Amino acid sequence: MSQQRAVVLLSGGLDSVTVLAHAHAQGYECHTLSFDYGQRHQVELQAAERLAAQYGAKTHRVMQMNMAAIGGSALTDNTIDVPVGGVGTDIPVTYVPARNTIFLSYALGLAEVLEAQHIFIGVNSVDYSGYPDCRPEYIAAFETMANLATKTAVEGHLIKIQTPLMNLTKAQIIHMGLKLGVDYSLTVSCYQADSDGRACGQCDSCRLRQQGFAEAGVTDPTRYR
Repeated sequence: MSQQRAVVLLSGGLDSVTVLAHAHAQGYECHTLSFDYGQRHQVELQAAERLAAQYGAKTHRVMQMNMAAIGGSALTDNTIDVPVGGVGTDIPVTYVPARNTIFLSYALGLAEVLEAQHIFIGVNSVDYSGYPDCRPEYIAAFETMANLATKTAVEGHLIKIQTPLMNLTKAQIIHMGLKLGVDYSLTVSCYQADSDGRACGQCDSCRLRQQGFAEAGVTDPTRYR
């Protein structure tokens, strides 16, 4: 099995492209995986496709699923407004139930098929919206499960969930990406970007992104409407 083959979860946002750039720089053969899960817009998927090509991903897949049929999140249910009042301390309504568990499960299946022992995901537990499936203990638990549940691991080829951004501030993530040559103007982070990819500037994701660029002392290249 190849030690240098990796599945990289790629949303098209700031964090995930930084992870892709990092994995690419580390010499991994990257296979990117995005999800059309019933989110509010498609522009992030268009950004992901462009970024996967830019970083020479060996393959790029977009998995289709309808999490809007489950609902329960402002990102998948248009009757629930995206909050724009600032980042709070409670888990916000933009949390999508079980999303990272579902995404990582698809990545795990793909990793087995590709004989990849590494899955990269851009979760972060510092400057984030408080989602429970972004915490280090969640990632550790999923990795344990993955190595109990797969033929690959039972045969001795353990799978590692790589989270290079876990303990970084948004400013540190931006500095990391800039050192790797990331062009953040190509990314889309906004929860409710318009069809041209312009950000609202008010949702949690926009606020955390703006804060990150300000603290990094770097001009924010985001296009706002």
